[in-house]
Amino acid sequence: MNADSARCGRHPDSDYVELAVEVFAMLADATRVRIVLALRDAGELSVNRLAELVGKSPSAVSQHLAKLRLARIVGTRQDGTRVFYRLENEHARQLVTDAIFQAEHSLGGTPRHHHAEADAADAS
Repeated sequence: MNADSARCGRHPDSDYVELAVEVFAMLADATRVRIVLALRDAGELSVNRLAELVGKSPSAVSQHLAKLRLARIVGTRQDGTRVFYRLENEHARQLVTDAIFQAEHSLGGTPRHHHAEADAADAS
């Protein structure tokens, strides 16, 4: 089967399943998840600013960004000698957000994100 076929990618026998596993593997690193979260909040950041936010050296962050770029999770924009990174689309943002929400469920009790939903419902 060809991944470019018209068949729905969410079907269990889809070739997209293997590609999804590659996406999960790419995000199976705390620094990369922190990078995605930082870009989610800021929109666009330089390597140096990302390094400050995630608590890693610029060279380490640059290596992670190169991998995320190859996976088409982040894109770049150059301004003079500076390169700015951004998320390519909303899906990586949502995937990481959902993973954080799932992690909150693992702690037991009512997860923090459900408190926000309840507060919003009460305000309506």
